[in-house]
Parts: sequence; structure tokens; C-alpha cells
Amino acid sequence: MSGRLIYVMGPSGAGKDTLLAFARRHVSGTHVLFAHRYITRAAEAGGENHVGLSVEEFDARAALGLFALQWSSHALRYGIGIEIDDWIARGCNVVVNGSRGHLEHALARYPMLRVVHVDARPDVLAARLAARGRESVEQVQARLARRVPVDVPPRVALTTIDNSGALEDAGHALLDALRAS
Repeated sequence: MSGRLIYVMGPSGAGKDTLLAFARRHVSGTHVLFAHRYITRAAEAGGENHVGLSVEEFDARAALGLFALQWSSHALRYGIGIEIDDWIARGCNVVVNGSRGHLEHALARYPMLRVVHVDARPDVLAARLAARGRESVEQVQARLARRVPVDVPPRVALTTIDNSGALEDAGHALLDALRAS
């Protein structure tokens, strides 16, 4: 018996963390598990539920082979722990908050993964990024200008969710994708 990896990705400000928190509340006690990301950024109140590591701690874990997936983006390092391999082997569907730029690497390791692409209108993305207060106006504009096309091989299951409106609408679309996995 084996489960599947559900790879949630999309631009910053699309509301991935909010959607993942919504789904987590609605599937607790099932065989759907949510992997923590290890990030070289301190944990922040009201932000992503992640494990903050120093660059040195991240490098040590990477050298020990403790990440199933890892990538760099926006001057930060991100990792997903190898524990997800055990979870999948035991029949759990594992949800990760991934990177669009790292999808090819994730597919190489997990060829049967399901992709969930979360997006929102540019005005919504801009407002959410500004509200986070992590970046200058120029940095937000640069992020918005860097729209990465979604390039998923035809054999890969893809669900696209527009998270520009009500959380419940997008949240239920994510739950449907999790149930389909």
C-alpha cells in the first residue's frame, strides 16, 4: 500500500498557506498528512507554519541527506524532510507546499505526484504581498512581474485553483483535489 504526494505550488501571495490551513482543519484524523517545510527564515506569528533553521543547520541536515526535496528561492533555502517517504509508503497522501521552479526535481523523485496550482488575480497578489510587510514595494513589483508559467507534463494530474475570492470556495476545491488523490 502506498500513498501519493500532493504538490501544492503557486506564486507568493496566492494564499497557499491559508488554503493548507483550511484543508488541515477539514481532514484531520484521515490519511492526509501535511509536511512541514524547513526554511532558513525565523518562524513568524500568523505566517507559514514552518521550522526555522539557520543556514548552518540547513546545510548540516542537507549533508546528512535528511531532505527528500530542497530548493532555494528569494534568498532562502527550503526543505521537505525525508519522513514523507515513510508516510507515503504507509499509505498516506502527503501534502507539501512546493516550488514551481522545483517541480521537475519533485517529479523525478515522485513521478506519480498530483500538482495543485494555486493562483490569484494580480491585484489580489499585490495586496496580499503588501500586507505581509516582508518586502519593499519594488520587491513586490518584481515578484509580480516574474509570473512563471505553469508547465506540467501531460501525464501529471493537475488541479488549478483560483484563490481570488472566498476562502471557502478555494478551500473546498483543494479538499476535492485531496480526495481525488
